[in-house]
Amino acid sequence: MENTAKQIANYLMQINAIKLEPQNHFTWASGWFSPIYCDNRKTLSYPAIRTFIRDAFVENAKTNFGEFDVVVGVATGGIAHGALVAEAINKPFAYVRSTSKGHGLGNQIEGVVSTEQKVLVIEDLISTGGSSLKAVDALREAGCDVVGMIAIFTYDFQIAKNKFKEKQVKCYTLSNYNALIDAATESGYIQNSDVETLKAWRQDPGNWKK
Repeated sequence: MENTAKQIANYLMQINAIKLEPQNHFTWASGWFSPIYCDNRKTLSYPAIRTFIRDAFVENAKTNFGEFDVVVGVATGGIAHGALVAEAINKPFAYVRSTSKGHGLGNQIEGVVSTEQKVLVIEDLISTGGSSLKAVDALREAGCDVVGMIAIFTYDFQIAKNKFKEKQVKCYTLSNYNALIDAATESGYIQNSDVETLKAWRQDPGNWKK
């Protein structure tokens, strides 16, 4: 799993799905300054990489969750990856919108998910965990048994870990922030002197550079 985490981190850097700029910053929608930018949707444009990620999802699901009935993606980043996983293991697929649709039937869950079905949730990125867990809440309100979640990447914020623990949601990721820093250092993408800056941001992202 450690090798997989580092390989995916390398892939994400190679295709600029992840960018690291410790001496500068990106600005998130939340207003946070960040030395990292992540857009895992870019992986879908590279067949070999998206297949590697799909296979890693499947292996993780088999190892950590056993039997489940439906694969559900979190809109929007988890939809395509969830569909790929569902196809690979021959399971039904559905997805969860961030909010209920404002017209038609007003659905938040799109597709067929029945009460008491065991659901595996697929996500592309976990930051603070808020949007990911909103999808879990919607599925539970619909009567589903959410067995857990797998995501491509996590920043490993403590606030996210606390939220998942509070909601009693098992969560695994294919790669993570520590694997990214290791891969970036080994490849020369960043310098050793940048590592402390990147670690400091992860400890207190809301106040970094303020």
